[in-house]
Formats: sequence, C-alpha cells, structure tokens
Amino acid sequence: MMRFTVLLLLPVLFVFSGCEKDDICSDTTPTTPRLVIEFYDVSNLTQTKNVSNLVLKANGVSETLSFNGVSKIYVPFDTTLDTAQFELIQNGGDNDTTNDNIDIITMNYTRTTQYVSRACGYKLNFVLNPTNGFSFTDATPNDGLWIQTMGIYQSTITNENEVHVKLYF
Repeated sequence: MMRFTVLLLLPVLFVFSGCEKDDICSDTTPTTPRLVIEFYDVSNLTQTKNVSNLVLKANGVSETLSFNGVSKIYVPFDTTLDTAQFELIQNGGDNDTTNDNIDIITMNYTRTTQYVSRACGYKLNFVLNPTNGFSFTDATPNDGLWIQTMGIYQSTITNENEVHVKLYF
C-alpha cells in the first residue's frame, strides 16, 4: 500500500515542481511618465486656467492630441531623444484655421533607466536640463505669443502625480 501511495504522489510532485510564478506586469505598475503641464492665468499667477480648443503636435509625429476645458495636460516624451519639440496650437481644435496661434516649445532633458521588476522590465525617467530646460518661440511672429511665460516647477520627471511645467497665458 505504501508503494502505491508513493507511486501516485511521485507524478504529482513532478507536475508541481515544474510550475513557476506568473510574471505579469500589473496595469497599476508605474511606467515611463509623461510630462505634466499645468496652465495658469498670467494676471493671477496662483490661479489655474482652463485651455479651450488646444491642439498639441509633436515634431515629426503626424498624430495630434486635442484638449478642451482642462488646466492640465500630459505630454509623452520621445524615449530615444534628449530633446522634445512640440507645437501648442491655441484655437487649433476648431474648424477655423485663420484664428490658430502656434507657439513652439522645446524641452531639453536627460534620460535615466529604472528597473521596475522582472515582469515589467525597465522604465525611463527624465530630468529637465537646469540651464536650458526649455524655450518657446512663436511659429508666426505677426500673431504674437499666446504663452506669456513658462517655468519648470519640478525638473525630475519620475511620475505623473505632480506638475512639472507651468505655462502662463
């Protein structure tokens, strides 16, 4: 009887000895963060301000991101470059292209890798350059800048829970 039990248990042990823990990266695991930009009223520097009909177009990318009625936007960086240039088009979300006002923002940053886990691999974090982290220019000088000023609020970009750049208009 003892031999019979051992013979039955032996295959069961072989089956369970080959099992491994599942390596699944949870949806809640932090991944490469996006740049968080918050908009403020230039006449009241502590008051957030919603943007309407805003379109963001990254340099070299055909897709655009549209925003309406928000004071905070999330912008992905190119993970292969140390510079991102994008157009913020005021009134770009409406059908009238004659009232579009395009300001060009250039962000300079360095990339660092961070190990997350075996299942998730690595993520990239970004650090905005302290001496020339950003610049902004007007795509069409005769219409004037709609962004009056901007500033880096948090230069280390490791998550999307905090504002990194403030734009005043």
